[in-house]
Amino acid sequence: MAVNSLGNMKLDSGSTYDNIHEGCAIVLDLIKRSMYKKGGKWTYNGPHGEHHWPKHFPYCGGAFQSPINFQTELQRYDPGLLPIQLQNYNLSSSEQLTLSNNGHSVQLSLSPRMYVSGLPHRYSAAQLHFHWGSPNVLAGSEHTVNGKQFAAEMHVVHFNSGKYPNISMALDKSDGLAVLGVFIEVGEFNPAFEQFLKYVNGIKYRDQKVQVPAFSIRDLLPAHLDEYFRYDGSLTTPPCYPSVLWTVFRHPVTISLRQYLALATALFSSHAQESAPMPMLGNYRKPQLMDNRVVLVSFQEGWGLHGSLSVVSPMQRKLVIQQLLKGDLADLADEGLQQLLPKIKRKPWAPKKWKSNQTHQQWSQVTEKQQKNKVPENNPSVWKNTDTSPYTGKLGVNEDELCFMSLEKNVSLQLRKHHRDGEMVHTLRKAVFPELNLRSYLKCKSDLDMQTIKYLLHTRPTEDADELEKTLTKTTKKERQRAMSQYHGPALTKLTGQSQATGLKNAYNMVPTNHKREPIEFED
Repeated sequence: MAVNSLGNMKLDSGSTYDNIHEGCAIVLDLIKRSMYKKGGKWTYNGPHGEHHWPKHFPYCGGAFQSPINFQTELQRYDPGLLPIQLQNYNLSSSEQLTLSNNGHSVQLSLSPRMYVSGLPHRYSAAQLHFHWGSPNVLAGSEHTVNGKQFAAEMHVVHFNSGKYPNISMALDKSDGLAVLGVFIEVGEFNPAFEQFLKYVNGIKYRDQKVQVPAFSIRDLLPAHLDEYFRYDGSLTTPPCYPSVLWTVFRHPVTISLRQYLALATALFSSHAQESAPMPMLGNYRKPQLMDNRVVLVSFQEGWGLHGSLSVVSPMQRKLVIQQLLKGDLADLADEGLQQLLPKIKRKPWAPKKWKSNQTHQQWSQVTEKQQKNKVPENNPSVWKNTDTSPYTGKLGVNEDELCFMSLEKNVSLQLRKHHRDGEMVHTLRKAVFPELNLRSYLKCKSDLDMQTIKYLLHTRPTEDADELEKTLTKTTKKERQRAMSQYHGPALTKLTGQSQATGLKNAYNMVPTNHKREPIEFED
């Protein structure tokens, strides 16, 4: 396979996306091995906590990560989002399901007869699991809504059974997974949750399993499935592959305090034979960068949404890409590309005065090293057949699924050859982001990023491309200065309804990728 300029390197000749399935088959067991190899252990806190995940799982420091904060300013109403259709979710009590403690969460296996219809592919159920806080802090959901964190969150995981035989094969594919997210609040007793919670004492320790009678999984979900958030994201645990189509329901379900404490007090992430048991608490990942993504919503009332998708339809977006690939770049430079791109306002990025964490310091060192020892760039290989009509849906873009394990393996091999192993996270992100951004943009789930535009322009005549790039850079710089002056201090407080410190911290999660990353030092 080839990465070329997307990874600042050229992979071995003769390797293409055509052999992607062969490459994935060869490395299929890498994910399982990586979980158990020395140094591959991960937790939510401490020396193996989420700040350290990218060291052994580089996609965790990469693009299109989950969870995110659903901020109103980035929500776009899409009238094409229909109510979620669940098939065969009402299981018979004569069936048996496996309830297990995997060391990170409670997991319930699901029947593959269950599936979600109405999505781009048929997605069959695999399992569901939970994320929660602690006995004293009822805040443990992974996704948040305008900064609000719920007590817990349930994820119902499905895989693309229309293309892949099982979840292991689908896990690292760009179209592999679809997850339904459900917010959980503490309130009224929930009889549906009691169907499995009454068995948790049998799985107190890691790797313990019990068989439980099946029940109606539909009863675990909100009564109304027509209001939800939709975006492109990733697994929220290592290896963090950006392979998930997320659907998170707007309305939460409730469980009683006793039911919540059954999760927050009865379980351990350690094995039964370990002398120092580790309580399973706070098993949630913090919100991630937005990476120029937007959140599609199926509801409109009461949110003050900024426009509808009719303004920037998929066809208009196809024409934008076709113009970049085949249009007159000189005219574009004169008119300004902003005339073609959707006008979506974003909150400002984090000020540079924030302290960087160790990951960012390493990132900066990597960038400086790359400037000194830069591998010549080549034309991107993922943009194929640029003569294709925009009405065919090809747009000169490789539409085959991405195999993230295979890509990681190839990038790792090339970095090792150049003695640049420490650049894995940065190089892999650079290889993957433009492809993810372009695909998501064409589906109205992202803004078109400057990185992607620049890579598209690599296929064009150098002089015209340089002129357009200068215009874009100048325009972006002006918008950056305007945004920073508009939202500093009290203005930001007024906009978010939060204190200045809190508002800025939440604004960090929406940093556009074409601006310098300045991560916050979170406290575990």
